[in-house]
Amino acid sequence: MILDYKDINDLNRYKIMSGTVIPRPIAWIVTDDNGVLNAAPFSYFIPISSNPALLLVAIGKKDDGTPKDSLANILKTKKATICFVNKDNVDKVQKCAMQLGKDESEIEKFDIEVKTAMEGFPPMIASSQSALFCEYYDTYEIPGDTTPVVLELKYQFIEDDRINERNHVSVENIGRAGVTFKALVDL
Repeated sequence: MILDYKDINDLNRYKIMSGTVIPRPIAWIVTDDNGVLNAAPFSYFIPISSNPALLLVAIGKKDDGTPKDSLANILKTKKATICFVNKDNVDKVQKCAMQLGKDESEIEKFDIEVKTAMEGFPPMIASSQSALFCEYYDTYEIPGDTTPVVLELKYQFIEDDRINERNHVSVENIGRAGVTFKALVDL
């Protein structure tokens, strides 16, 4: 079967793409706007370069067509912390998918513990095994309801026992496989 994407509406394109490009890591993007911490779940992000260390995040719009808080906050503060999800916090990330008002914090509403690991960046989710501290690099205008945002990875937190002397990493991230979450484990 050949699918012609010009004949497929946005929702169904998303379903097909997200069900095919799997697994994709699930992570919170934590941003701050005047003390209101936003912790939004994302699965549309990927590393695109290691020198410079760059990630691409696709951020959609709110139901009313305005920019999501994550995008507005990144453009305002130029900072974001990406916190990977694991089996110990996957229930909390699902709750954070709920759209809240600009002045409401998922961190507070869902009682998510955070910690400051890097001064000058939003705090990280305390139960994450790894977090990326990023600065805004660029955005791209494309047609539709998504804004591709390039973030530059400046620092990374990783639990001490999750990286060895050869820099091999062993984290227990949760990934998205279509509409379900799956543990990303060695076979």
